[in-house]
Amino acid sequence: MANTRKNNFKEEPIEKQLWKAADKLRKNIDAAEYKHIVLGLMFLKYISDAFEELHGKLLKGEDEYAGSGFRAL
Repeated sequence: MANTRKNNFKEEPIEKQLWKAADKLRKNIDAAEYKHIVLGLMFLKYISDAFEELHGKLLKGEDEYAGSGFRAL
C-alpha cells in the first residue's frame, strides 16, 4: 500500500507538488500578511538575476568594472 501511494506522488507534476507545499506552509496566514512574504521572495529573485547578469558580464570582460582589478572566481 505504501508503494502505491509513493508511485502516485511521483506521477504528480512538480508544479502541483509545489502548490500543495506552499498551501501547507501558508496555513492560516492572512492574505495581507502573505504579500510581505511573496514580495520578499520576488525581491530576492530580482537581486539574484541581477547578480547573475553582472557576474556573467564580468567573466566575459564586458562590464565597466572588468578592468578595475576585480577578479571573478
